[in-house]
Amino acid sequence: MSTPPSLPAPLAPPLGGALAWADQWIPVGAGEPLKARVYGSRPRGRSAPLVLHFHGGAFVAGGLDSGATVAGLLAEAGAVVVSLDYPLAPAHPFPAAIEAGHAALTWMHRHRSRLAGQSATVWVAGEEAGGNLAAAVALMARDRRSPPLAGQILMSPMLDPCVATASLRDADAGPVGCLWADGWHQYLPGAADADHPYAAPASAMRLTGVPRTLLITAQDDPLRDEARAYARRLRDAGVEVDEAFLDQPTGWPCACKQPAGAQAAWAPVVRGQFQAFLQRAHAPAAVPVSASSSIQNRRPGSLS
Repeated sequence: MSTPPSLPAPLAPPLGGALAWADQWIPVGAGEPLKARVYGSRPRGRSAPLVLHFHGGAFVAGGLDSGATVAGLLAEAGAVVVSLDYPLAPAHPFPAAIEAGHAALTWMHRHRSRLAGQSATVWVAGEEAGGNLAAAVALMARDRRSPPLAGQILMSPMLDPCVATASLRDADAGPVGCLWADGWHQYLPGAADADHPYAAPASAMRLTGVPRTLLITAQDDPLRDEARAYARRLRDAGVEVDEAFLDQPTGWPCACKQPAGAQAAWAPVVRGQFQAFLQRAHAPAAVPVSASSSIQNRRPGSLS
């Protein structure tokens, strides 16, 4: 069997105004290469942020298509995005997806000049279970001291295996809540796994050295409480945190996988948050902008 290409093929031209993307394979060590989808392309004469994206799906479902909306919004915000088709539980329980993610991140950093320009900075991002994996890979990169990360973007992240927050109860998550509980159970087959900081970043005892963070959640998001608690703990550890809180209906996290155009009002708000956060990496003293009246930005120390 021939070896899949390790560098991206030329991007296909946009169809009907859609964002250009191309599927490719990424080597992840001794195992089989993983499929990924690259959105955007290296800009001429400058560099773009290079973002490793993890889709949602409660660790057991989802793929490149279900992650296309959030990955596309990141690309529209100015990033070159590599959305990873990571190994799913129960066939591949913890820590398989995190190790694969770190290997992909290392590969991206090595090839960053070809992917996004010579001065490209490398980021991680994800929604729902993908937010967990992004946070875990950021912790792993810190602990292994490689590769250097410019920041992490966590959107409606799934961080707490206890599945017992007030926002989950208030949302009456029903079958969706059961899906998350089952996802945690299949992802963490051993009881001791839930105590590992890479498995449950919400319980990590040491958060110093984590890169700057954008955390996005919403009033109707069942994962809201665990996300905001993580933001507080990051701030307490001295991490620079931008928190975007939408008080409009979003349907998150399930709505994150809706096709482009079906996300109504929240998509441009989130895209604006992505863009502002990525741009602030080059101007750390900048004051955050408000994307709309329906969003609240909180800088470090301002969250009650």
